Amino acid sequence: MKRLSIILYSVFLAFCIGTCEGQWFGKQKTPSKGSSSAGERCFCQLKGVIDDCSCSIETLDSFNNLKIFPRLNSLLSQNFFRYWKVNLKKDCPFWEDDSKCAIRYCSVQPCTNVPDGIKGSVVYLEKSKAEKEKYFKGNDCGGENDLGYLNTTLSKESLDGFERWAAHDSAIDSFCELDDESSSESDYVDLLLNPERYTGYAGPSAHRVWRSIYQENCFKPSRDLTPYADFSSIGDMCLEKRTFYRAVSGLHTSINIHLSAQYLLSDKDGFVDSSEGVWGHNIEEFQRRFDPELTGGEGPLRLKNLYFVYLLEMKALAKAAPYLESLEFFTGNEEEDTDVRKAVVDLLNVIKGFPNHFDEGAMFTGGFQAAKLKEEFRQHFRNISRIMDCVGCDKCRLWGKLQITGLGTALKILFSGNFDQPLDQQLSLSTIRLTKFQLSRGEIVSLFNAFGRLSMSIMELERFQEEIMR
Repeated sequence: MKRLSIILYSVFLAFCIGTCEGQWFGKQKTPSKGSSSAGERCFCQLKGVIDDCSCSIETLDSFNNLKIFPRLNSLLSQNFFRYWKVNLKKDCPFWEDDSKCAIRYCSVQPCTNVPDGIKGSVVYLEKSKAEKEKYFKGNDCGGENDLGYLNTTLSKESLDGFERWAAHDSAIDSFCELDDESSSESDYVDLLLNPERYTGYAGPSAHRVWRSIYQENCFKPSRDLTPYADFSSIGDMCLEKRTFYRAVSGLHTSINIHLSAQYLLSDKDGFVDSSEGVWGHNIEEFQRRFDPELTGGEGPLRLKNLYFVYLLEMKALAKAAPYLESLEFFTGNEEEDTDVRKAVVDLLNVIKGFPNHFDEGAMFTGGFQAAKLKEEFRQHFRNISRIMDCVGCDKCRLWGKLQITGLGTALKILFSGNFDQPLDQQLSLSTIRLTKFQLSRGEIVSLFNAFGRLSMSIMELERFQEEIMR
């Protein structure tokens, strides 16, 4: 009996390994539609410790779904985070692209009713409202006739100069090529009215974008890559290059989950119908993107990288927490702004309490070669941010740019060195000077929304698993 048990266990183990590894390209199989075994293949590696991290997938599932997602979902509906300024009219800097969306839902409607407070300064100083008014209106402590008076006010022109310097310094440290928010071609977009959904954008144009990202702008293992991601030799790369690769793959995975979860299920009247259509989970689309038998064994590994990039962006929020907690999140609505500040502090306190954060301190150590690798890392990601202007679908471009900007902002926080000193060493409330902790409003909005997309993806994974396993 004992021997029989051992044999049965061995057969079961071999089956699990075989279904997780799947077949390589050229040997694909078509899984049975809706079968539980097809679903199990997608999720069979989503357990245990995440590669290059000390946290388990089970821990992150619980932490995200119970603590992070409800808070983020509420916060991102607030005005400060729902409006993002973006230029969707830029030409692709790498190739000519005349592709168009397959369905009408790919269009983006600019917003004309943006709260006045959001249209203010691009740069946010860590100053209280009273202090800002003091510097703009003049010191109200007696004026020039007071003994020992020192005029510490700055003109509007000087403040504009500071902001230009800050923008220049930020560009040097930035991991993204940011849109010029002052450009006449940049528009505010209401993210809640333009949700990320399946648009039918596919074919050569979409494949060229991702192929360019992976083949030309990702660090490569010792052997050539497939058009997307091949993790079979990722262990040949150093930690820094693995981090880059897994972060890009995790973001790609997250986008694919969103498109499978918000799929156009019904649009009976086609282009003449003014309704919103029926959107929801498309299990077959999810399996097509992540079933190991249809992805050369890569699907479950790609899903695992979602958790990796989630940890990376969460650590960036934790590291920048002292700076973010000092901001006003100003929209002009005093009551709402107060609620947003409290909600941000509450979210960041939960994030800071997470026990197994991503350890960026283990990266880029070792002098000149490390510094050279970090700059190469930064330039690779800046190139990816420019590739987003080659996306032929407006809605795909909007959400691609936002999530790449959010990830780039996270990398800036983790690796630029500007967030390594305690806030009180950089920020003096007795003088008005720009701190090295500076982020633009666009970076802040993209950072929170990008993390929100990852949080939603982990939540959707649980829902897909429940539906597939029924």
